[in-house]
Amino acid sequence: MTRLNVVLLIAVIASALYLVQTQYESRRLFAEIDKAMSDARKIEQENERLQVERRAQATPLRVEKLAKEQLQMRSASPAITQYVYPRPGAAASAASAGAQ
Repeated sequence: MTRLNVVLLIAVIASALYLVQTQYESRRLFAEIDKAMSDARKIEQENERLQVERRAQATPLRVEKLAKEQLQMRSASPAITQYVYPRPGAAASAASAGAQ
């Protein structure tokens, strides 16, 4: 009878230790999941912020302003537009020069 009690006591202690270890592992994994979800939310917010910033950088008014200020570009108007017309026979001479 005492052998059975000792075996049962060892079994109870072993199962209690296993239960404690399992609960600890469960808490650790839950904390890890919570941290990963928090990181995911931060990355999502950063992505949204970058998308808004990208849209703000690409507005036509901003592009036009940068073109005028940094590149010294100006709007096209009929007064400054130069039209290039091909000379008669120029296409034929260019084609024959390319064939040689």
